[in-house]
Amino acid sequence: MTAPSARPRRRADAERSIARIVSAARARLSSDPNATTDEIAQAAGVGRMTLYGHFRTRADLVEAALTDALRAGEETLSALDLTGDASEALTRLLLSSWQLVAESAALLAAAEKVLPEGRIREMHDPAVRRMTELIERGRRQGVFRTDLSVTWLVSVTHYILHGAAAEVRAGRLPADEAADTVTRSIRSVLSG
Repeated sequence: MTAPSARPRRRADAERSIARIVSAARARLSSDPNATTDEIAQAAGVGRMTLYGHFRTRADLVEAALTDALRAGEETLSALDLTGDASEALTRLLLSSWQLVAESAALLAAAEKVLPEGRIREMHDPAVRRMTELIERGRRQGVFRTDLSVTWLVSVTHYILHGAAAEVRAGRLPADEAADTVTRSIRSVLSG
């Protein structure tokens, strides 16, 4: 009788350990994309062996942290009201998207060092689909340009968001001006 109850408890302990490690990785990598696995293990309150028992490589750990950040971001963005005028919906989406990008820019920089570009793009698929649908609707409403492909416009939007995050990190774009700069830039590109 003791053995069956011990097994689920170990599983619950493992789940809590994984959650602590992912949370610590997300926090540490969001402040320092070069944070070491030792620093992450220490922040999670676990040893290196425990960390590597759950995440065999740094890339696995970074991917788990980015997945967690994207899941949380998806919850936020999927709750946005994007109905009505596509131009107004775009502003709402960009302001929320910018906040999420700004919070996870260093984490994304860490991911870009260890994950293939294709994997990072794949992880962003829900955001890409949301922006694609919004741009297509805006084109039907006559508020977004039709002379460039939707795929290109979505890519440019992505580049502007992530480029602005890099500029903020480098100190070339004041953080308090970034949301407005991003929104005006993207609206300008989409409106043609």
